[in-house]
Amino acid sequence: MRYGTPSIADGLAQLREAGAERLVVLPLYPQYASPSTATVYDAVGAELSRWRYVPPVVLLGDYHDHPAYIEAVAASIASFRAKHGDSGFLLFSFHGLPEASRREGDPYHDQCHRTAVLVAQSLGLASDQWGLAFQSRFGRNEWLKPYCVEYLAELPKRGVRAVDMVCPGFAVDCLETLDEIAHENRQVFLDAGGETYQYVPALNAESVHVDLMAELFRPFLESAGDA
Repeated sequence: MRYGTPSIADGLAQLREAGAERLVVLPLYPQYASPSTATVYDAVGAELSRWRYVPPVVLLGDYHDHPAYIEAVAASIASFRAKHGDSGFLLFSFHGLPEASRREGDPYHDQCHRTAVLVAQSLGLASDQWGLAFQSRFGRNEWLKPYCVEYLAELPKRGVRAVDMVCPGFAVDCLETLDEIAHENRQVFLDAGGETYQYVPALNAESVHVDLMAELFRPFLESAGDA
């Protein structure tokens, strides 16, 4: 865990004890962002700096447009809608970042848009059947727009009274998705005149997520076998 236990240091120590001859680091942030992905690199580097011998290390930066990831997210949404109904409008919401990060070269904004476009295409959605927003803004500075709460409040004015929410930037659900998105933002939408609000769970421990992880690691396992 980046913030929690078992820690990155603990995980690396276990690999060293197991005799690992090469390390492949995959931060579970599909879209690269300096406050998330880069801090994993920092933590890994800080721990490895204490080692007498450092094996070759591969850092995987993101998988925002990997076919297996797009397929997994699209399949998860399709499965949810098959069980719970299709609202007719899908809103992708990603964790926000200060707008300054985009100007400074962080690819996060563009990668979020790329993910949403590819998933929407995979689901066969028309341009008026989906949207994208950014959540969890705080402080006075400008953050990436549109803001999720404002987007949700505007949807009923546009005639959209039912919405399915999905947060593909999260590998697993957490307080942010289960409380802020699934509950607090639901109330924002209903108070604005919305009628139906559904939250599509993150990939979590579903088999499709396990298959995705295996696909991301497969090239490195195969090359190790060849060596």
